Amino acid sequence: MEQHPDHSRTTLDSLAPLTRAEILSVDWDSLAPDEGKRLRALGLDEGARVAIAHRGVFFGRDPIAILIGRTTIALRRTHARAMTVRTI
Repeated sequence: MEQHPDHSRTTLDSLAPLTRAEILSVDWDSLAPDEGKRLRALGLDEGARVAIAHRGVFFGRDPIAILIGRTTIALRRTHARAMTVRTI
């Protein structure tokens, strides 16, 4: 019998650095329409493979640097919190 690895689910903002994950869903209603449009244009949508490169050093640890493909994107923690991911 084949065993499947445990894929834990969490929000993107709480993902450990350099842990690869796939975006399962985005709570678009929690984001302003122009913010959602920008995130989609950057490729941050359901099915995207992402990882956190590093977090900001100031209070609130904003912004978060997200790796998507070969691109690094700065993302607010509140935006990352709207994304449910599973580790891969």
